[in-house]
Amino acid sequence: MMPAYVPNPVAAAFGGGMPIDRGAILSDGKRLFGDGKTYRGFIIGVAIGILVGFFEIWLRGNFGWEILPELTATAVVLLSVGALLGDLGKSFIKRRIGKDRGEKWMIADQYDLVVGAFIMVILFDFSWFVNVMTIPVLLVILIITPFLHKGVNVIGYMTGIKKVPW
Repeated sequence: MMPAYVPNPVAAAFGGGMPIDRGAILSDGKRLFGDGKTYRGFIIGVAIGILVGFFEIWLRGNFGWEILPELTATAVVLLSVGALLGDLGKSFIKRRIGKDRGEKWMIADQYDLVVGAFIMVILFDFSWFVNVMTIPVLLVILIITPFLHKGVNVIGYMTGIKKVPW
């Protein structure tokens, strides 16, 4: 899951610039995504997620780190892109229901990247998903994701990258 976990904090740290929605306002009078979702953040986040995934593939192949799941290049790209697409989808829904940028939304804030990553892999590399995402693996992901999310967000807040610690 590292290729999915890494893009979001990297996007927050290195984002900025042109918003993906380019300021577009929908018929409900609200932004499509908001200023927090930028091209630079998306591209750098996905790129670093992919690099982390390829590093995992290299570690497993060169050092026999069997503790790491078998990743494919396709799965790495899908996990990385899917994580940030999941975040975009959550931002879209947040705007529709009247939540502001940075406003806390329990569960959705924690699992958006997992849902997005899983949807992409299920759609485009279903056999990898079925072979790797066993029930024990899924349970570990469900359990550790909120803790990782909170820890990374607190670090982002303490370093000034994020305005809120969630």
